[in-house]
Amino acid sequence: MFYSEGLICRAIDASALEEWTWVSSRPFFQEAMNAQKIIRTSLASTEKSLVPNTGYVATLQHERVPLITWPYEWCFSMLREAALLQLELMERSLKEDCILKDASAYNFQFQGTQPILIDTPSIVRMNPGTPWEGYRQFCQMFLYPLMLQAWKGVHFQPWLRGSLEGILPEQFARVLSWFDLFRSGAMTHVWLHARLQAVAETQVSTASSLQAHGFNKQMIQNNVAGLTRLVGRLQWKEAKSVWSDYDNVTGPVSRDGHEKEQFVEKVCASGHWKTVWDLGCNQGRYSRIAAKHSEVVVAMDADHLTIDRLYQALREEKNHIIVPLVTDLSDPSPGLGWRGQERSPLEQRSRPDLVLCLALIHHLVIGRNLLLSDVIRWLASLQATVVIEFIDRNDEQVQRLLRNRTDVFTDYSKEEFLRLIESHFVVQEQFGLPSGTRTLFRLRPLKP
Repeated sequence: MFYSEGLICRAIDASALEEWTWVSSRPFFQEAMNAQKIIRTSLASTEKSLVPNTGYVATLQHERVPLITWPYEWCFSMLREAALLQLELMERSLKEDCILKDASAYNFQFQGTQPILIDTPSIVRMNPGTPWEGYRQFCQMFLYPLMLQAWKGVHFQPWLRGSLEGILPEQFARVLSWFDLFRSGAMTHVWLHARLQAVAETQVSTASSLQAHGFNKQMIQNNVAGLTRLVGRLQWKEAKSVWSDYDNVTGPVSRDGHEKEQFVEKVCASGHWKTVWDLGCNQGRYSRIAAKHSEVVVAMDADHLTIDRLYQALREEKNHIIVPLVTDLSDPSPGLGWRGQERSPLEQRSRPDLVLCLALIHHLVIGRNLLLSDVIRWLASLQATVVIEFIDRNDEQVQRLLRNRTDVFTDYSKEEFLRLIESHFVVQEQFGLPSGTRTLFRLRPLKP
């Protein structure tokens, strides 16, 4: 894999080229690519970038996705939509004697709210009589995390972040109660899967055994159809979270809303931004404003339910600019995988030129015990224009955070805040909101 002229390129050998030529000529492949369900891919016209004597004979060029995200940053609905697309592509490819040989959630990315398959070589010609090798992977990376959230109310992100291979069948089987085993799909895809896996590890060749007993394509199609119905029925029915109704509460949040929107609109309209980060985006009120003036908006919030509702709303709006992510800034996604480099942190995947940090900094300092100076230095390190809101100590939201705890946050004051931002930024504009306890700032970073 390498970059060339703004495209992602993949060098392939002779057998892969033969496979690609056959698969890419299938009608379903072209239809899915035109519908932006498969990343637009073409065979490069020149091989100048190939290294001689490596065995590679051709190069595939993939259209670049504006933002790379990982499944442990997705909300429930995003993971489910990616799972349904995997199954849809499986169903369509099987009709034309192709198959998706694996089912990793990392094979998918999001363009706005639309999932898209980026690993086009994972679609290959089907070998008659062989099983779907990706079934176990689909269960571990899609089905079990969705079941965990829908059935047990346990957020799947820490599980996927803890293991890049997902949740193993034997592990998930231990999570389920006897009652859960009567749920649709539990006995077949969890309990039986776990036991068959243990048996399969002692067999010489499971594939040859299945082939000898008459395994055929129709069995895979039946399994895919059943999984599609099962995944489509999985629902996360959380009614409310701490921040899911934040924009609707009374007090400064509602009183300052209109003036804050005008301030954000003015900053956003002052230029065209390639990438905007909306930190603590909540219901996406300001992300939507930024989307009118930018190529991509990364809307981040630690509240899973809030992000899930935002994703569903944006999907209905057919918004292809905003990508909502479940992100805790005080505990962000680290580098994972071999040498910590397979799944890179967000700051290595995306660099903003505008950052919205509205009604957030008091939560980081008081709610998550971060030093105010560290937060300001981190914002400055992004080297982006920043719109930040400072909330005074006597604001009701700050008082709520300080309730029932010892106030040791001596660094949290407007005087210290002003001193810090003036050390790292040029204050381009300052505006006091009607509540009297909140102030907006537009900041330009000093060059490092």
